[in-house]
Amino acid sequence: MIYSSYMSKQLIVTHHAPDLDAIGSTWMLKRFETNKYADAQITFVNPGQTISIDEAHDLGYELHDVIHVDTGLGRFDHHQPEMAGKHVCATSLVYDFVCMRNNELENDQALQIISDFITEIDHFGEIYWHEAGDYKYTMMIHELIRGIEFTDPHNDDSQMQFGMTCLDAAYAALTQQVKAKEVIEEKGHEFYIGNVKCLALETRNDDTIKVAQKQGYELVIKKDPKQGNVRIKLRPDSKVTLKNLYEAVIKADQIGHWFYHNSGKMLINGSRKHTSQVPSPLTLDEVINLAKESLHE
Repeated sequence: MIYSSYMSKQLIVTHHAPDLDAIGSTWMLKRFETNKYADAQITFVNPGQTISIDEAHDLGYELHDVIHVDTGLGRFDHHQPEMAGKHVCATSLVYDFVCMRNNELENDQALQIISDFITEIDHFGEIYWHEAGDYKYTMMIHELIRGIEFTDPHNDDSQMQFGMTCLDAAYAALTQQVKAKEVIEEKGHEFYIGNVKCLALETRNDDTIKVAQKQGYELVIKKDPKQGNVRIKLRPDSKVTLKNLYEAVIKADQIGHWFYHNSGKMLINGSRKHTSQVPSPLTLDEVINLAKESLHE
């Protein structure tokens, strides 16, 4: 990205102890309105307040170089009385802004999911989730950000950076999952072995396996078209095991390195966790045929 030499550096102001909405709105400006805000400095004020002229000057900024998010009752705040009944938050307001500035972002499902999720959290929508009191929800991003207030209290910068790192990771993972659904729809080959609903596909996207199983496929076979590695997985609740397929595969393939998981639900030929495994020369169709011949309910 080339930055205009005449463009002054910007200052993003949000509130102390930044929550998911304060972090999300800041993150969205810095990541998706990069021409202006990629290198913006972040500073903090008490909730609802704005930075003063003198405070801005002390940091080396004029007020026209300053933007407030989730505080100050400005463009990217939603705490005005007239906004009380609207299902918006600072992040969703910034989302609308960056989409208006870059029309391509309107088709970015991962970014919209993040905006919608933060809006739901900011309106306490999690109290309506299934088994809302379950401790597993404490592992979610908004609760982890709150946890920083206990492990590193009064460190706004640390809390902001932790949250932005989480959102970077969430955006990357969501992008992969959205793409996985597209790959399944475009490239997936559905078939049955008895009553077992199966899916086979050639793709580099590892998320397709879990996404497909969530869609109801009991067995998924994926081959990486570039590296040649094969991953075969059964749903944990399947009554089938891959033992017979494992025996058939190692008999047919004298080159590839295969790992059979003792659960009977995974048969792996290489992964990001084990990069030294030799890929299998078996084609996807050959693996499918071996599965049909060896697997029984």
